[in-house]
Amino acid sequence: MEGVYEEAYGFEDYFPSMIETLGVERFMEALYNGFCLLMDVSVGLITFESLKRNTMLMGLNELGDDELVCMLAEGDLDGDGALNQMEFCSLMFRLSPGLIK
Repeated sequence: MEGVYEEAYGFEDYFPSMIETLGVERFMEALYNGFCLLMDVSVGLITFESLKRNTMLMGLNELGDDELVCMLAEGDLDGDGALNQMEFCSLMFRLSPGLIK
C-alpha cells in the first residue's frame, strides 16, 4: 500500500534519513519548529486558517479547503477542529512509513 501512495502522490519519506543525520533530539526540535511554523500563535494550535495561510506562503496553493479540512481531521484526536503539538507530532509519525519499519 505504501508504494501505491508514494507513486500516486510523489511522497518521499525523509524522516528516517533526517533522524539518522540530525539525531533524535535535533529531529524533534525540527518537528517542533514545523508545528510552530503552521500554528496560529494566538491560540497555540494549527487551525484551518493558520494551515491555509501558511500553505499558501509555502507555495502549496493547489490544496483546496476540503483537503486542508481532511488534513486537520486526520490528526485531530480530541475533536476540537485544530491540532495541538502532540496531535501534530503523532500525525507526522503516523504518516512516516519509514519510521514504522
